[in-house]
Amino acid sequence: MNIKKYQGKTLSQLKATAVRHFHKFIRERDKGKPCVSCGKHTTLQAGHFYSAGNFPETRFNEDNVHGQCKKCNYFLSGNLLPYRTELISRIGQDQFDQLEMINQMSKRTRFKWDRFYLIETIEKYKEKNKSK
Repeated sequence: MNIKKYQGKTLSQLKATAVRHFHKFIRERDKGKPCVSCGKHTTLQAGHFYSAGNFPETRFNEDNVHGQCKKCNYFLSGNLLPYRTELISRIGQDQFDQLEMINQMSKRTRFKWDRFYLIETIEKYKEKNKSK
């Protein structure tokens, strides 16, 4: 991995780049599937079950993010009750419990973005997007 190409980037620039590549991966992964909340087949966004703003630890967790229509994601603030039901059927109860545990533990610690983690995330999802 060539870290030098990211040398002049700020943390927020790195985070924005990581988000762009990650969301593209989620939209591609879930292409053809219905909205995780309402079941409609439409253009999907990357909808977080645990919000990225409140739970940064799971912002880039593939189990936490699924294709969601704009209405559910944006106007209905995630439409979380049906999202939860469908999320459990997609990832299984054990994975869902693990996701909940991560977020429960995150309440006890302060989260700080790390340059190397963000660069690693960018490179990981750039590669995954290439192989699609």
